[in-house]
Amino acid sequence: MPATEQFGAFAVWFVVFLFTLTCHEAGHALAAWLGGDRTAYAGGQVSLNPWPHIRREPFGTIVFPILTFFGSGWMMGWASTPYDPRWAARYPLRQAAMSAAGPAANFLLGAIAFAVMKFLLAGGVFVAPQHATFSGVIEPPEGTPAGSLLVAVAFTLSVALNLNILLGLFNLIPLPPLDGAGVLAGLMPDSLGPILATLSRNPMLTMIGLVVSWRIFDLVYDPAFSLLLRLLHPGVSYS
Repeated sequence: MPATEQFGAFAVWFVVFLFTLTCHEAGHALAAWLGGDRTAYAGGQVSLNPWPHIRREPFGTIVFPILTFFGSGWMMGWASTPYDPRWAARYPLRQAAMSAAGPAANFLLGAIAFAVMKFLLAGGVFVAPQHATFSGVIEPPEGTPAGSLLVAVAFTLSVALNLNILLGLFNLIPLPPLDGAGVLAGLMPDSLGPILATLSRNPMLTMIGLVVSWRIFDLVYDPAFSLLLRLLHPGVSYS
């Protein structure tokens, strides 16, 4: 890939990734604030301004995404939202809602990207690609110049759709330190709650949880991506 094209792809990826991460964490913070915990609100995280989230996790929001992009062609990273554990213990259902709010924000963004894509596909602005990829689930009609704005828009929408849907799914896996564990702990505070809380406090066990979660996600990635393609392009078959 030429340097200018790689830089353009990086710029799109980084903007979409940082906005996605910001919305995810803002969703957690907003749900906690509405539920009575002002911890994240006091830190400025009930906001779509990325700076409070970058300030809290600079390595996960800036350094690691850059390293993974230039190492693999796509971005990974993380951020975090503080909350009062005493509040969570007192109101387990509110904790569950707070944990679910991050993935819910991702699904909402993914749904918006999907709706925009369907509208533009129906209008003939974009078409189904011959070979679909993570960053290419739509493309301009044949003959569109390579430097056209439509090429950039197709790339941006493709990344936004897949990144948000797949990030939301990954975070719902019910293993610490992912959000699914917080949802499960809040819904079952007397049985699984203490176990998951203990696991979350152990760095080695949370690392194991991430490895196991990634293996689980690896099994569902292809079916989830295939389902997105079928919904986006009914009647088009991709091998």
